[in-house]
Amino acid sequence: MNTTMIQFFHWYSEGNGKLWKEAEKQAADLAKLGITSVWFPPAYKGTNGGYSVGYDAYDLYDLGEFDQKGSLPTKYGTKDDYLKAIKALKKQNIGIIVDIVLGHKAGGDELEKFKAVKVDENNREKIISDVIEIESYTQFTFPGRGKKYSDFEWNFNCFSGVDFAEGMDSHIYKIQSEYGNDWEEMIDDEKGNYDYLMYNDIEHRNPFVREELNSWAEWYFNLTDFDGVRLDALKHISFDFYKEWLTMLRSNSGKNIFAVGEYWAPGQLNLLQKYIEVTEGCMSLFDSSLQNNFHTASNEGGSYDLRRIFDETLTQADPMHSVSLVDNHDTQPLQDLEAPVESWFKPLAYALILLRENGYPCVFYPDLYGAHYTDKGGDGNDQEIFLEKVDGIEELLIARKDHAYGEQRDYFEDANCLGWTREGDDEHSGCAVVLSNKEAYSKPMEMGKRYAGKKFHDLLKRLEDEVIIDENGWGNFPVPEGNVSVWISE
Repeated sequence: MNTTMIQFFHWYSEGNGKLWKEAEKQAADLAKLGITSVWFPPAYKGTNGGYSVGYDAYDLYDLGEFDQKGSLPTKYGTKDDYLKAIKALKKQNIGIIVDIVLGHKAGGDELEKFKAVKVDENNREKIISDVIEIESYTQFTFPGRGKKYSDFEWNFNCFSGVDFAEGMDSHIYKIQSEYGNDWEEMIDDEKGNYDYLMYNDIEHRNPFVREELNSWAEWYFNLTDFDGVRLDALKHISFDFYKEWLTMLRSNSGKNIFAVGEYWAPGQLNLLQKYIEVTEGCMSLFDSSLQNNFHTASNEGGSYDLRRIFDETLTQADPMHSVSLVDNHDTQPLQDLEAPVESWFKPLAYALILLRENGYPCVFYPDLYGAHYTDKGGDGNDQEIFLEKVDGIEELLIARKDHAYGEQRDYFEDANCLGWTREGDDEHSGCAVVLSNKEAYSKPMEMGKRYAGKKFHDLLKRLEDEVIIDENGWGNFPVPEGNVSVWISE
């Protein structure tokens, strides 16, 4: 069966503890659509308690169990709700992918004094102050949880940098500690060194920190029996750390845990490939270059040459390590990395990731369910956003589940119209796909002689035409203007 992931949340997902319950309710329907794994948001307590999306991680052991940061549940629900959702999905043979945030911690409980230097925000290798003493919230005691599950207490020696100093201007401060007065090595020189991202940056060279993060991962796996991990913000974390961490996790769990990392570098395939090389292929990466191509194509319309859609993408260069996507919580409107794919192009983009042989496709929650949210602007100007579900998304998912198998023949000779066929296999009938970003079109394509005389219809119901395959296995498959058609045999 083809594997298909869904990101079951977005940045503005409804709070009030509803997401885990919704996932439990949707489990059977997701299975019918061919979803084989669900990527959940960070399940642990953030510094804003029940309002945290989860990327401002406070206590990794608090999955909505302890009264901390103003609430017992997380934004998504209680620990019990979370475990029930996992159980319901696993009952449908859907794997669980958990979101792992090990680059930083936020919301420390107590101030500590320590030595630090200021660094230039645009070149973190440039020191712009003498060594000074600062106070920052780097002591984590977790008063709501105490020492349950772990007695590890985080202090300034567990961090390499902070962006807050009591009584001082907001700045990036490099902590001077026994584990290093410089940043950890990254694979790129963006901002001089992009080790530091936000909050309290975790010092992965501290062996006690590594031991604690390995122990936590084993605890988390034993509790939830997750099947995969999504690794947050890789460009800000030592690549050596995650090689070790994943090796330990797989060893301790006795399970070949799937891993996909977020190294967001649109248009920089070389960095994705370099990261895969230095981590010795221990994880897949999201294809940020392909997502950026979709964004560009959707904005350029008919002037975009569709033959370039897979240029400089991980899905084309290294499909075994590619997780393909159309949008995610970082690219959606109002986010810092905003690069949404326009709604008219989304059916085409989803056909390109769901119905072809390369890549592991990931569907975004609003594209299946729609979304409506309001961003509270600091200036009082609220922005209301409506995201419509993608037209035909269920049919495209069904086509992947039931028809996107077997030999693939590509017809990419036209700048504004792409086509391909999947011949099917012993268990599945195949399909023919045509998409256009300009005028209506008909594309002659080979389905295979096994289909000679068979009638094909458009699963998406864009067209009522009927295509009859000739004695040589060929058919002439039409597509409407600026749209996609998916043809299957009766």
